[in-house]
Amino acid sequence: MRLPFIDALKAIASQLIVLHHLAFYGPMSDRAETLAPALFGWLAEHARIAVQVFLVVGGFLAARTLAPTGTLATTDPLAAIARRYRKLALPYLAALLLAIAGTALAGRWMTHDSLSAPPQLGQLLAHALLLHDLLDYEALSAGVWYVAIDFQLFILFVLLLQLGRGLGRGPTPGILLVAGLSLLSLFHFNRDAAWDDWGLYFFGAYGLGALAYWAGASDRASRWALLIGTVAGAALLTDFRSRLALALVIALALLIARRSALLGQWPRHRPLAWLGRISYAVFLVHFPVCLVVNAAFVRFAPDDAGIQALGVLLAWVASVLTGDLFHRHVETRIDGWGLRLAALLWRPVRSG
Repeated sequence: MRLPFIDALKAIASQLIVLHHLAFYGPMSDRAETLAPALFGWLAEHARIAVQVFLVVGGFLAARTLAPTGTLATTDPLAAIARRYRKLALPYLAALLLAIAGTALAGRWMTHDSLSAPPQLGQLLAHALLLHDLLDYEALSAGVWYVAIDFQLFILFVLLLQLGRGLGRGPTPGILLVAGLSLLSLFHFNRDAAWDDWGLYFFGAYGLGALAYWAGASDRASRWALLIGTVAGAALLTDFRSRLALALVIALALLIARRSALLGQWPRHRPLAWLGRISYAVFLVHFPVCLVVNAAFVRFAPDDAGIQALGVLLAWVASVLTGDLFHRHVETRIDGWGLRLAALLWRPVRSG
Protein backbone atom coordinates (compact mmCIF):
# COMPACT_ATOMS: atom_id res chain seq x y z
CA MET A 1 0.00 0.00 0.00
CA ARG A 2 1.31 3.43 -0.97
CA LEU A 3 1.75 5.97 1.83
CA PRO A 4 1.07 9.48 0.45
CA PHE A 5 3.03 11.25 3.18
CA ILE A 6 6.16 9.22 2.46
CA ASP A 7 5.67 9.54 -1.29
CA ALA A 8 5.60 13.32 -0.88
CA LEU A 9 8.81 13.32 1.17
CA LYS A 10 10.58 11.09 -1.37
CA ALA A 11 9.30 13.19 -4.29
CA ILE A 12 10.67 16.44 -2.89
CA ALA A 13 13.96 14.91 -1.76
CA SER A 14 14.64 13.18 -5.08
CA GLN A 15 14.04 16.37 -7.04
CA LEU A 16 16.37 18.33 -4.76
CA ILE A 17 19.09 15.74 -5.33
CA VAL A 18 18.68 16.00 -9.11
CA LEU A 19 18.89 19.79 -8.88
CA HIS A 20 21.90 19.53 -6.58
CA HIS A 21 23.79 17.47 -9.13
CA LEU A 22 22.74 19.79 -11.95
CA ALA A 23 24.03 22.79 -10.00
CA PHE A 24 27.18 21.06 -8.71
CA TYR A 25 28.38 19.42 -11.92
CA GLY A 26 28.95 21.74 -14.86
CA PRO A 27 29.45 22.98 -17.38
CA MET A 28 25.88 24.20 -18.06
CA SER A 29 25.40 25.35 -14.49
CA ASP A 30 28.74 27.19 -14.52
CA ARG A 31 27.35 29.42 -17.28
CA ALA A 32 23.73 29.59 -16.11
CA GLU A 33 24.73 30.45 -12.53
CA THR A 34 25.20 34.12 -13.41
CA LEU A 35 21.41 34.42 -13.79
CA ALA A 36 20.68 33.27 -10.22
CA PRO A 37 23.93 32.85 -8.28
CA ALA A 38 22.23 32.53 -4.87
CA LEU A 39 19.90 29.76 -6.08
CA PHE A 40 22.61 27.79 -7.83
CA GLY A 41 24.93 28.26 -4.85
CA TRP A 42 22.31 26.96 -2.42
CA LEU A 43 21.52 23.95 -4.61
CA ALA A 44 25.19 23.10 -5.05
CA GLU A 45 26.06 23.47 -1.37
CA HIS A 46 23.00 22.56 0.66
CA ALA A 47 20.44 20.59 -1.37
CA ARG A 48 22.52 17.43 -1.00
CA ILE A 49 21.34 16.98 2.59
CA ALA A 50 17.98 15.93 1.13
CA VAL A 51 19.48 12.43 1.14
CA GLN A 52 18.76 12.43 4.88
CA VAL A 53 15.08 12.12 3.98
CA PHE A 54 15.79 8.79 2.30
CA LEU A 55 17.88 7.60 5.23
CA VAL A 56 15.18 8.35 7.81
CA VAL A 57 12.38 7.03 5.59
CA GLY A 58 14.50 3.91 4.96
CA GLY A 59 14.70 3.18 8.68
CA PHE A 60 11.00 3.91 9.15
CA LEU A 61 9.98 1.53 6.35
CA ALA A 62 12.47 -1.13 7.46
CA ALA A 63 10.86 -1.14 10.91
CA ARG A 64 7.40 -1.26 9.33
CA THR A 65 8.32 -4.21 7.11
CA LEU A 66 10.71 -6.25 9.26
CA ALA A 67 9.65 -5.54 12.83
CA PRO A 68 6.35 -3.67 13.15
CA THR A 69 6.13 -4.58 16.84
CA GLY A 70 9.87 -4.18 17.48
CA THR A 71 10.63 -7.89 17.15
CA LEU A 72 12.09 -9.28 13.95
CA ALA A 73 9.14 -10.82 12.12
CA THR A 74 10.99 -13.01 9.64
CA THR A 75 12.49 -16.36 10.58
CA ASP A 76 14.97 -16.14 7.69
CA PRO A 77 17.08 -12.96 8.00
CA LEU A 78 19.36 -13.99 5.12
CA ALA A 79 16.36 -14.24 2.80
CA ALA A 80 15.30 -10.74 3.85
CA ILE A 81 18.79 -9.43 3.08
CA ALA A 82 18.77 -11.20 -0.30
CA ARG A 83 15.41 -9.63 -1.16
CA ARG A 84 16.75 -6.21 -0.23
CA TYR A 85 19.78 -6.74 -2.45
CA ARG A 86 17.56 -7.67 -5.39
CA LYS A 87 15.30 -4.66 -4.85
CA LEU A 88 18.21 -2.23 -4.59
CA ALA A 89 20.93 -3.69 -6.75
CA LEU A 90 19.18 -5.09 -9.82
CA PRO A 91 17.77 -1.72 -10.96
CA TYR A 92 21.04 -0.07 -9.90
CA LEU A 93 23.08 -2.44 -12.07
CA ALA A 94 20.83 -1.72 -15.04
CA ALA A 95 21.26 2.01 -14.37
CA LEU A 96 25.04 1.58 -14.30
CA LEU A 97 24.88 0.33 -17.88
CA LEU A 98 23.08 3.56 -18.77
CA ALA A 99 25.72 5.53 -16.88
CA ILE A 100 28.57 3.84 -18.76
CA ALA A 101 26.85 4.44 -22.10
CA GLY A 102 25.94 8.02 -21.20
CA THR A 103 29.48 8.79 -20.09
CA ALA A 104 30.88 7.37 -23.33
CA LEU A 105 28.49 9.50 -25.40
CA ALA A 106 29.11 12.65 -23.37
CA GLY A 107 32.86 12.09 -23.71
CA ARG A 108 32.54 12.46 -27.48
CA TRP A 109 31.23 15.99 -27.09
CA MET A 110 33.05 17.41 -24.08
CA THR A 111 35.99 17.01 -21.73
CA HIS A 112 35.05 17.48 -18.10
CA ASP A 113 36.07 16.17 -14.68
CA SER A 114 32.54 14.83 -14.09
CA LEU A 115 33.21 12.15 -16.72
CA SER A 116 34.53 8.89 -15.28
CA ALA A 117 37.12 6.75 -17.05
CA PRO A 118 36.01 3.58 -18.90
CA PRO A 119 35.32 0.94 -16.24
CA GLN A 120 37.70 -1.92 -15.48
CA LEU A 121 36.57 -5.43 -14.58
CA GLY A 122 37.49 -5.08 -10.90
CA GLN A 123 35.62 -1.78 -10.74
CA LEU A 124 32.49 -3.36 -12.24
CA LEU A 125 32.63 -6.28 -9.81
CA ALA A 126 33.09 -3.93 -6.87
CA HIS A 127 30.03 -1.95 -7.97
CA ALA A 128 28.00 -5.14 -8.39
CA LEU A 129 28.90 -6.17 -4.84
CA LEU A 130 28.22 -2.63 -3.54
CA LEU A 131 31.81 -2.38 -2.32
CA HIS A 132 33.16 0.27 -4.68
CA ASP A 133 33.70 2.96 -2.04
CA LEU A 134 35.14 0.53 0.52
CA LEU A 135 37.60 -0.78 -2.10
CA ASP A 136 38.41 2.77 -3.23
CA TYR A 137 37.15 2.48 -6.81
CA GLU A 138 35.96 5.55 -8.69
CA ALA A 139 32.15 5.69 -8.76
CA LEU A 140 30.60 5.14 -12.19
CA SER A 141 27.74 7.54 -11.46
CA ALA A 142 26.91 10.22 -8.93
CA GLY A 143 24.93 9.09 -5.93
CA VAL A 144 25.67 5.37 -6.24
CA TRP A 145 27.32 5.53 -2.82
CA TYR A 146 23.83 5.77 -1.35
CA VAL A 147 22.79 2.37 -2.72
CA ALA A 148 25.73 0.70 -0.99
CA ILE A 149 25.04 2.58 2.26
CA ASP A 150 21.36 1.69 2.19
CA PHE A 151 22.27 -1.99 1.87
CA GLN A 152 24.78 -1.76 4.73
CA LEU A 153 22.17 -0.07 6.93
CA PHE A 154 19.60 -2.75 6.17
CA ILE A 155 22.08 -5.51 7.06
CA LEU A 156 22.99 -3.76 10.33
CA PHE A 157 19.30 -3.35 11.17
CA VAL A 158 18.51 -7.02 10.51
CA LEU A 159 21.53 -8.19 12.52
CA LEU A 160 20.63 -6.01 15.50
CA LEU A 161 17.06 -7.28 15.52
CA GLN A 162 18.21 -10.88 15.16
CA LEU A 163 20.63 -10.40 18.04
CA GLY A 164 17.86 -8.80 20.09
CA ARG A 165 15.61 -11.79 19.47
CA GLY A 166 18.36 -14.04 20.78
CA LEU A 167 18.81 -11.97 23.93
CA GLY A 168 15.25 -12.29 25.14
CA ARG A 169 11.57 -12.34 24.35
CA GLY A 170 9.64 -9.27 23.31
CA PRO A 171 10.64 -6.14 21.43
CA THR A 172 12.75 -4.44 24.10
CA PRO A 173 16.20 -5.99 23.35
CA GLY A 174 16.05 -5.30 19.61
CA ILE A 175 14.78 -1.75 20.06
CA LEU A 176 17.47 -1.03 22.66
CA LEU A 177 20.19 -2.35 20.33
CA VAL A 178 18.93 -0.15 17.46
CA ALA A 179 18.73 2.83 19.81
CA GLY A 180 22.22 2.11 21.17
CA LEU A 181 23.87 1.97 17.76
CA SER A 182 21.95 5.11 16.76
CA LEU A 183 23.47 6.91 19.75
CA LEU A 184 26.96 5.73 18.85
CA SER A 185 26.44 6.99 15.33
CA LEU A 186 25.05 10.38 16.40
CA PHE A 187 27.74 11.09 18.99
CA HIS A 188 30.76 9.39 17.40
CA PHE A 189 30.70 7.87 13.90
CA ASN A 190 28.71 10.66 12.26
CA ARG A 191 31.15 13.25 13.58
CA ASP A 192 34.13 11.64 11.84
CA ALA A 193 34.20 11.87 8.03
CA ALA A 194 36.63 8.94 7.93
CA TRP A 195 33.58 6.71 8.50
CA ASP A 196 31.45 8.09 5.64
CA ASP A 197 31.96 5.00 3.45
CA TRP A 198 30.34 2.89 6.17
CA GLY A 199 26.75 2.49 7.25
CA LEU A 200 27.75 3.27 10.85
CA TYR A 201 28.22 6.92 9.82
CA PHE A 202 24.57 7.14 8.71
CA PHE A 203 22.92 4.79 11.19
CA GLY A 204 21.86 7.66 13.43
CA ALA A 205 19.44 8.97 10.80
CA TYR A 206 18.29 5.45 9.87
CA GLY A 207 17.75 4.58 13.51
CA LEU A 208 15.75 7.77 14.09
CA GLY A 209 13.39 6.62 11.35
CA ALA A 210 12.96 3.17 12.91
CA LEU A 211 12.46 4.61 16.39
CA ALA A 212 9.90 7.06 14.99
CA TYR A 213 7.90 4.14 13.61
CA TRP A 214 7.92 2.23 16.88
CA ALA A 215 7.24 5.33 18.97
CA GLY A 216 4.27 6.23 16.78
CA ALA A 217 2.54 3.01 17.83
CA SER A 218 3.08 3.58 21.55
CA ASP A 219 0.48 4.89 23.98
CA ARG A 220 3.24 7.18 25.21
CA ALA A 221 4.15 8.55 21.78
CA SER A 222 4.52 12.12 23.04
CA ARG A 223 7.04 11.02 25.68
CA TRP A 224 9.00 9.04 23.09
CA ALA A 225 8.95 12.04 20.75
CA LEU A 226 10.32 14.22 23.55
CA LEU A 227 13.03 11.67 24.31
CA ILE A 228 14.05 11.35 20.64
CA GLY A 229 14.11 15.13 20.29
CA THR A 230 16.14 15.56 23.48
CA VAL A 231 18.78 12.99 22.54
CA ALA A 232 19.13 14.25 18.96
CA GLY A 233 19.14 17.82 20.29
CA ALA A 234 22.01 16.93 22.61
CA ALA A 235 23.90 15.50 19.64
CA LEU A 236 23.30 18.78 17.78
CA LEU A 237 24.54 20.81 20.75
CA THR A 238 27.64 18.63 20.89
CA ASP A 239 28.33 19.11 17.19
CA PHE A 240 25.78 20.92 15.05
CA ARG A 241 25.13 19.24 11.72
CA SER A 242 22.45 20.52 9.39
CA ARG A 243 22.00 17.00 8.04
CA LEU A 244 21.19 15.74 11.55
CA ALA A 245 18.80 18.63 12.17
CA LEU A 246 16.91 17.70 8.99
CA ALA A 247 16.91 14.00 9.96
CA LEU A 248 15.38 14.88 13.34
CA VAL A 249 12.66 17.02 11.74
CA ILE A 250 11.78 14.24 9.28
CA ALA A 251 11.75 11.59 12.03
CA LEU A 252 9.41 13.64 14.21
CA ALA A 253 7.18 14.42 11.21
CA LEU A 254 6.94 10.69 10.46
CA LEU A 255 6.14 9.93 14.09
CA ILE A 256 3.29 12.47 14.06
CA ALA A 257 2.07 11.21 10.69
CA ARG A 258 2.09 7.61 11.94
CA ARG A 259 0.21 8.65 15.05
CA SER A 260 -2.43 10.46 13.02
CA ALA A 261 -4.19 9.79 9.73
CA LEU A 262 -1.62 11.80 7.76
CA LEU A 263 0.64 8.87 6.88
CA GLY A 264 -1.86 7.06 4.69
CA GLN A 265 -4.17 9.91 3.69
CA TRP A 266 -2.22 13.14 3.10
CA PRO A 267 -1.36 14.72 0.76
CA ARG A 268 -3.69 13.45 -1.95
CA HIS A 269 -1.66 14.99 -4.76
CA ARG A 270 -1.22 12.91 -7.90
CA PRO A 271 2.00 14.59 -9.18
CA LEU A 272 3.66 14.11 -5.77
CA ALA A 273 2.48 10.50 -5.64
CA TRP A 274 3.91 9.91 -9.11
CA LEU A 275 7.24 11.57 -8.28
CA GLY A 276 7.45 9.58 -5.04
CA ARG A 277 6.73 6.33 -6.83
CA ILE A 278 9.49 6.90 -9.40
CA SER A 279 11.94 8.56 -6.97
CA TYR A 280 14.42 5.65 -6.83
CA ALA A 281 14.40 5.30 -10.61
CA VAL A 282 15.00 9.05 -11.03
CA PHE A 283 17.80 8.87 -8.48
CA LEU A 284 19.45 6.05 -10.45
CA VAL A 285 19.24 7.44 -13.99
CA HIS A 286 19.36 11.22 -13.65
CA PHE A 287 23.13 11.59 -13.69
CA PRO A 288 23.84 10.04 -17.11
CA VAL A 289 20.89 11.99 -18.53
CA CYS A 290 22.33 15.21 -17.10
CA LEU A 291 25.77 14.34 -18.48
CA VAL A 292 24.47 13.84 -22.01
CA VAL A 293 22.40 17.04 -21.95
CA ASN A 294 25.40 18.96 -20.57
CA ALA A 295 27.64 17.61 -23.30
CA ALA A 296 25.09 18.35 -26.04
CA PHE A 297 24.70 21.96 -24.91
CA VAL A 298 28.46 22.41 -24.69
CA ARG A 299 28.94 21.02 -28.18
CA PHE A 300 25.94 22.39 -30.04
CA ALA A 301 24.38 25.32 -28.13
CA PRO A 302 25.57 28.93 -27.86
CA ASP A 303 27.67 29.87 -24.84
CA ASP A 304 24.88 32.05 -23.46
CA ALA A 305 23.66 32.02 -19.86
CA GLY A 306 20.00 31.99 -20.84
CA ILE A 307 20.42 29.14 -23.33
CA GLN A 308 22.47 27.15 -20.85
CA ALA A 309 19.80 27.71 -18.18
CA LEU A 310 17.27 26.22 -20.59
CA GLY A 311 19.65 23.28 -20.84
CA VAL A 312 19.55 22.86 -17.06
CA LEU A 313 15.74 22.90 -17.18
CA LEU A 314 15.73 20.40 -20.06
CA ALA A 315 18.09 18.06 -18.17
CA TRP A 316 15.82 18.22 -15.11
CA VAL A 317 12.68 17.37 -17.09
CA ALA A 318 14.49 14.68 -19.09
CA SER A 319 15.75 13.08 -15.86
CA VAL A 320 12.22 12.81 -14.50
CA LEU A 321 10.76 11.43 -17.74
CA THR A 322 13.61 8.95 -18.13
CA GLY A 323 13.12 7.92 -14.52
CA ASP A 324 9.46 7.25 -15.22
CA LEU A 325 10.34 5.05 -18.20
CA PHE A 326 13.00 3.25 -16.19
CA HIS A 327 10.57 2.66 -13.33
CA ARG A 328 7.82 1.25 -15.56
CA HIS A 329 9.97 -0.85 -17.87
CA VAL A 330 12.97 -1.86 -15.73
CA GLU A 331 12.59 -1.29 -11.97
CA THR A 332 9.17 -2.92 -11.65
CA ARG A 333 10.12 -5.87 -13.86
CA ILE A 334 13.77 -6.62 -13.26
CA ASP A 335 13.24 -8.53 -10.02
CA GLY A 336 11.05 -10.99 -11.89
CA TRP A 337 13.67 -11.26 -14.62
CA GLY A 338 16.33 -11.99 -12.01
CA LEU A 339 14.23 -14.69 -10.34
CA ARG A 340 13.51 -16.37 -13.69
CA LEU A 341 17.19 -16.25 -14.64
CA ALA A 342 18.20 -17.75 -11.28
CA ALA A 343 15.63 -20.52 -11.77
CA LEU A 344 17.01 -21.30 -15.22
CA LEU A 345 20.58 -21.41 -13.89
CA TRP A 346 19.57 -23.50 -10.87
CA ARG A 347 17.56 -26.07 -12.85
CA PRO A 348 20.54 -27.92 -14.42
CA VAL A 349 22.40 -27.88 -11.10
CA ARG A 350 19.40 -29.36 -9.29
CA SER A 351 18.76 -32.01 -11.98
CA GLY A 352 22.47 -32.96 -12.00
